[in-house]
Amino acid sequence: METVEMNSVSLKRPHSEDGVANADEVKRQKISEKSKTENDSGQSTETVTEQPDKSLLEDTKNEIIPNEESEEQEDEELEDSDEDGDPESFADMMKHGLTESDVGITKFVSSHKGFSGILKERYSDFVVHEIGKDGRVSHLDDFTVPVDDEDPSEETFTVLSDEDKQRLEELQLFKNKETSVAIEFLHVCVLTQVVEDTKEKRTVIHQAVKSLFPGLETKTEDRDGKKYIIAYHTAGKKALANPRKHSWPKSRGSYCHFVLYKENKDTMDAINVLSKFLRVKPNIFSYMGTKDKRAITVQEIAVLRITAQRLAHLNKCLMNFKLGNFSYKNHPLKLGELQGNHFTVVLRNITGTDDQIEQAMHSLREIGFINYYGMQRFGTTAVPTYQIGRAILQNNWNEVMDLILKPRPGAEKGYLVKCREEWAKTKDPAAALKKLPVKRCVEGQLLRGLLKYGMKNIISAFGIIPRNNRLMYIHSYQSYVWNNMVSKRIEEYGLRAVPGDLTLKGATAVHIEEGDVDNYTIHDVVMPLPGFDVIYPKHKIGEAYKEMLVADNLDINNMRHKIRDYSLSGAYRKIIIRPQNVNWEVVAYDDPRIPLFTTDLDKLEGKSLPVLPTDGKFRALKMEFSLPPSTYATMAIREVLKMDTSIKNQTQLNTTWLR
Repeated sequence: METVEMNSVSLKRPHSEDGVANADEVKRQKISEKSKTENDSGQSTETVTEQPDKSLLEDTKNEIIPNEESEEQEDEELEDSDEDGDPESFADMMKHGLTESDVGITKFVSSHKGFSGILKERYSDFVVHEIGKDGRVSHLDDFTVPVDDEDPSEETFTVLSDEDKQRLEELQLFKNKETSVAIEFLHVCVLTQVVEDTKEKRTVIHQAVKSLFPGLETKTEDRDGKKYIIAYHTAGKKALANPRKHSWPKSRGSYCHFVLYKENKDTMDAINVLSKFLRVKPNIFSYMGTKDKRAITVQEIAVLRITAQRLAHLNKCLMNFKLGNFSYKNHPLKLGELQGNHFTVVLRNITGTDDQIEQAMHSLREIGFINYYGMQRFGTTAVPTYQIGRAILQNNWNEVMDLILKPRPGAEKGYLVKCREEWAKTKDPAAALKKLPVKRCVEGQLLRGLLKYGMKNIISAFGIIPRNNRLMYIHSYQSYVWNNMVSKRIEEYGLRAVPGDLTLKGATAVHIEEGDVDNYTIHDVVMPLPGFDVIYPKHKIGEAYKEMLVADNLDINNMRHKIRDYSLSGAYRKIIIRPQNVNWEVVAYDDPRIPLFTTDLDKLEGKSLPVLPTDGKFRALKMEFSLPPSTYATMAIREVLKMDTSIKNQTQLNTTWLR
């Protein structure tokens, strides 16, 4: 098997405008004397005169998602980037973004000639189906609700007026000083065209209040000859923390599991919307992994003590996602429980010949791809996340603060630019914070911390940023080291196991000895992410790890940090991943806007694909494959195309096409 140097597409790699990035390049050259700089010998994309709509370009802004849950959470965009900005400003920003070689992604394992194609031209060109711990692929294929005699009737959802719902919500959330809300029975019944006062009709209202407003109880009272239903809290604010505890049938599992189908919406956004409509806290939802926004994704969700009937009712009023395949179980879901994800991807406007495509896809199926950490791991701005992670590990807190808050090249939202300019001019957190209407971004959180703890206590100020986001920076640095070391390992020893490599025996890493080397292939070899609880290869790459960390003023033998959160234990990761269930098809098309495969929702709604021409103006590669957790789909696609998958390069492809 031949190792091939990376070819970029269309553009030479520009000189970095960031001195730190230039320093990184010098360090890499010192570590790997044989390493080669990326050149511009790759395929260039064709120019197309027909102009697709603006959304085509906008849909390329985010990288394809990694197939790991904890990493996906870390990889959420910390920068408050201009996601809804115009394509020109985004393209301008990406002039200063990272390319693959900036983060050590430089090698390929296949020998075919590369070709160009466009990733995620539309979010609907990228579909992810979760693979559960039982190996089943999640699909939305059933909207029916489990039959349950104890479920409220459909009338429950319409019996209360909007005014009553508003008052009840304010009571439920303790937004006013009222201790109860009185609902006149006759008033409610007139709204639903029911005039007789019966116990059955009152029961519907009692059910509606308790079902729609968890934590509230009801009773019937006579006041001045009229019947009122009185809603009140039973357990104070604790009722919201443990919803529906007193009213959930004991015979039914406490968790309603369902399949969430979403389009162009990330998992947390979807859960926040669901919790808002259901009037509950987001933390009663659980899932095995977050999924990206710029995609169609299908995954399992569990929610505590919410009926399938209430969830199904949301399908009538929510956009961009659907809920189905309901069941009751006694357990929630946990991050990392899934076996992986199944991807369906369309690469549009491909230039490869049929032979190139066949070779590429056969290689992907038989050999696999280098298990690099994808570009999403390192951020999209001129200050990569690994640089901040390195400064944290160096205990250089002034640099951490500077890297996050300093002005940076490229287009950003106007208020971020003004905030950074104010900071550079005054170093006054209060003045800089006034320039930020949105305080939830990392910059806003750090400035609030500096305001609270003072400029001499940056560590505590930085601690205000959520823990997952803080750890994302140092994990990004680990990934940066791993990518560079794997490229060096493949350059030095090729695609075979050699003495001194590492392999896993259960959860323990051991060195491959000379006498055993024939019992292993490259698919058995792992490489460590640096940390205090890992061992390193016994050949040249073990020394290369040490040299890279020394160049970054870090001690490979002391990866414990003064602050426990930032101590790195390390981990092991396979060098090569071989996807499962690989299938592909080349199709021709004329209209860039038409879908090229049917989704779960299309099938449920009876929609079929349009008839495609046999000799269309464009060609697309439709591909399917399954990946285990902790792997990036972009890196599989990169191996097929042999081109840079960074947002910077993909933006160039799209802007070339749009001209």
